[in-house]
Amino acid sequence: MTPARAATLRFIAQRGSAAVLAVCVLVHLVTIVYATRHGLSAAHLLARVRANVAWPAFYVVFVFAVAIHAPLGLRAILDEWAGLRGRAVDLLLMVVALLLLALGLQAVQVLA
Repeated sequence: MTPARAATLRFIAQRGSAAVLAVCVLVHLVTIVYATRHGLSAAHLLARVRANVAWPAFYVVFVFAVAIHAPLGLRAILDEWAGLRGRAVDLLLMVVALLLLALGLQAVQVLA
């Protein structure tokens, strides 16, 4: 793959995951405001999440978007600010992505 094609794919993945994250964060914050205003307890919220397959699915999408978006953003920061690039940085950020994915999916599994 050419460097220009790889950069284009990273750009598309970064912007696409940002769009997904914008929706996920909005839904998450609206849910928090709703729960707070209606005096729902943590136990009641967990019961609702566990009773509906849509909420865990939503949070799985959220986790995947974070696992894509954050490492790409870190890659850009390391490149622009520190001049770090290359295979070692790519491998490090792959580990970061996999760690975010594993920890996020574990959290969703605990909720579901």
